[in-house]
Amino acid sequence: MFLDGFIVRLREYGVPASMTDTLDFYKGLEKGLAPDLESLFLFARLCFVRRVEHMDDFERAFLFHFFGIDVPRVAPGDPELLNTPQFREWLQKAVQQGELPPQALWTMTPDELMRRFWETLQKQMEEHHGGSRWIGTGGNSPFGHSGNAKGGVRVGGGGGGRSALKVIGERKYVDYSDANILHGANVAQALAALKSLVPAGPRDQLDLDQTIYQSARNGGEIELVFRQDLLDRVELVLLIDNGGTSMLPWVHLTRLLFSKVKNRFKRADTYFFHNTIYGTVWKDAQRRVPLSTEELLKRNQDTRVLIVGDATMAPEELTYARGAISYYADDSEPSIVWLQRLRDRFRSSVWLNPIPKESWGSAYGRYTLHKIREVFRMEDLTLGGLKRAVEFLGRK
Repeated sequence: MFLDGFIVRLREYGVPASMTDTLDFYKGLEKGLAPDLESLFLFARLCFVRRVEHMDDFERAFLFHFFGIDVPRVAPGDPELLNTPQFREWLQKAVQQGELPPQALWTMTPDELMRRFWETLQKQMEEHHGGSRWIGTGGNSPFGHSGNAKGGVRVGGGGGGRSALKVIGERKYVDYSDANILHGANVAQALAALKSLVPAGPRDQLDLDQTIYQSARNGGEIELVFRQDLLDRVELVLLIDNGGTSMLPWVHLTRLLFSKVKNRFKRADTYFFHNTIYGTVWKDAQRRVPLSTEELLKRNQDTRVLIVGDATMAPEELTYARGAISYYADDSEPSIVWLQRLRDRFRSSVWLNPIPKESWGSAYGRYTLHKIREVFRMEDLTLGGLKRAVEFLGRK
């Protein structure tokens, strides 16, 4: 019963624990492969974690289920900590217990508050001697030592070096989590999956498999077979909303994505717009050098298109003719018409939204956000969102 709850916890934390994984897990338990909590941690990780991006979610689920310590998904130093329920709960308790002044949010800097939170969490893990949930040092709990339960999992006592807590405390894999914010390394990793390798150039590459096959057919007489090299032929268009104030909080993410796209793809072009796309986009960030959207629509239909913007604006900007707030925009037709034309021409197109997905339903300007979602596949600018976007763009 206790381990059934653990498997449910894994799914709640985003670890895709399948039925096959669960059966393998229980078979291993029947064979005695997890006699103590440290072994249970390692064995469960082996059974349920198939991809590195789920490693941190697994460790957090294990820590909460067996030790009662709830670690937020963010990495130490990430200001997003201030928006997590774990931080808010800690702050409320710290104020109630007199550890922080009632005006802590106004009198202490965000960096100081984050440092105090992580220090408290680390101290909780270092001083943990049994747990407040499933783990105990006596009684009938199936987890612990010196208790009365039959067939339990030992924690502490004669075994167990608390290595699971040490491993989880290091947070080695938080940067790989799909919900993590983007940074240089994981953006490059996600974009690397977008490839379109096709034969090109002279036949100057030795095809070893075909050479062996043809030589065998010739009775051992060597026949060298050459092939063309495989080159990445992806054409990518990046369209960036760089106007107004609504995108200011996301400038660092947009710049990061722009720089990585330019480094990753030789055949990539970037254009700019304000809020949404009309009959004109711009070749420069200052929006002084125009390009007709009609010209953009003449590109190869296999071109991949990434549109970056928060998709929030006044409804008339999206749905009305002459609705643009930019003076030089060609808005004789509604923007929604141009977006549909782009979608119809470039089927491999995705809208990347820097607003977190969980806020789309309550965001200011959510009407236009949802109207644009009806046209384009939309993902948020987390690592997981970028991976899903790249997977969609890379499909045949």
